[in-house]
Amino acid sequence: MDKRYQVFVSSTYADLKEERQKVMHALMQMDCIPAGMELFPAADEEQLQFIKRIIDDCDYYLLIIGGRYGSVTDEGISYTEKEYEYALERKIKVVAFLHKNPEQISFDKSEKTPELQEKLKNFRDKLASGRLVKYWQSIEELPGLVALSLMNTIKLSPAVGWVRADKVSSEELLTEINELRKKNEQLQKALSEIEPSIFTASEETDFAYIHKQLCRSEIIHVECFGFVNDSSSKKTAFNINLASLVVLLPTTETIYAQRWNSVPTSIIQKLSSFIPNEHMVCSITMGDKLADELLMYGFLTKNHIPAPPPPEPFNRNPAMLLNWYELRGTNKLVYSEKLERYKYWLKVTNKMPECIQLYVKEE
Repeated sequence: MDKRYQVFVSSTYADLKEERQKVMHALMQMDCIPAGMELFPAADEEQLQFIKRIIDDCDYYLLIIGGRYGSVTDEGISYTEKEYEYALERKIKVVAFLHKNPEQISFDKSEKTPELQEKLKNFRDKLASGRLVKYWQSIEELPGLVALSLMNTIKLSPAVGWVRADKVSSEELLTEINELRKKNEQLQKALSEIEPSIFTASEETDFAYIHKQLCRSEIIHVECFGFVNDSSSKKTAFNINLASLVVLLPTTETIYAQRWNSVPTSIIQKLSSFIPNEHMVCSITMGDKLADELLMYGFLTKNHIPAPPPPEPFNRNPAMLLNWYELRGTNKLVYSEKLERYKYWLKVTNKMPECIQLYVKEE
C-alpha cells in the first residue's frame, strides 16, 4: 500500500525563505506532504498552539537553522525552539540541518544582539548533542542533503504515514484501525493521569542510548604476583559488562588524571574469588577506553587544578615524592551530576543491573 509521509518544516522565516521553498519542492518530489506556516509564521502563543496541532499530524519534523534564533516568547525562548521541544515531546523523529559556518552568513540574515547570538549558539549546541545532525553551507546543496537524510530516516524509522481512502483494502481493515485508535485514546488518557517524569525528553533519549551502548562486554586485565619469597606471577583477562561496572563507580571521589583507570574496590573483591590464595593482585586496569567513553557521555568532567608545592627537603621520602609527582598534573577528573541522574534513571526504569557480570576470558 502506497504511503505518503507528512513532514513539518521548521525554521526562522524571513532569513530562510528561499531555502524553505527549495526544501518544500524537494519534499514534494519525494511524494511527501510538506507542512509549515509559510503565510502564517509563529509570532505569538495563540499561533503556536495552532502549529502544534499541525505537528501532531506529521510523521517527521525537519529543522533548518541558519543565522537567526528568531522571535522569542515571554520566557525568552524562540518559537522555533519551542516547536522543536514539542516535536521531541510528541516523540516525532527529528532531522536537523545546521549551517556549517554561521559566522559567514551575511549581516542582514544574522542576529544583531549578543544576547540572541548566545541563544542561537546554545540552541545549536543542544541540537548537536546526543543526536546526528547534518551541516549545510549553500542553498544549492540543502535540498539534496534533505532528500538523502529523509530517505535514510524513513528507511530506519518508518512512520505511520497517510494513504488514500480508496486504497484501503477492506471494511475490516477500517474497523481494525478504528479499534486501534480507540485503544490509543485510552492509553493517552491513562498516561495523562500518570505523574510526570522528572526527566526531560532529551534526557530519556540520551540515557536510553547510553545504556544501550554500555550493555556490552569489555576485557579487563589482572596481573597477580606472589609473596616476597614467591617469584611466580600470573596474568588473567576477564570479560566484564560495562553497564554493571558503571553503576559501581564511586561518584563521591575525585579521580586524578593519572589514576582514572583504577578499578573500584568492590570489583577487586569480586575478582578475588577467581584468583588463587597464594597470589595477590598487583594491577587491575581497564585501559583508556572506558574513561574516554565516560568523558564522551558527560559522566566524567575535567577540572583544572594548580600544581601543589613540592614537599620540604627533609620530608622528601620516596612515597611523598611519588605522591607529589602524580598530583602535579593540571587536570583532575570528577564524576558529574549526570552520572547520578543516570543511576536514578536506571532505578526508576527497572534497568539497574543486579550484580557485576564478570566472566573469565579463555586465552
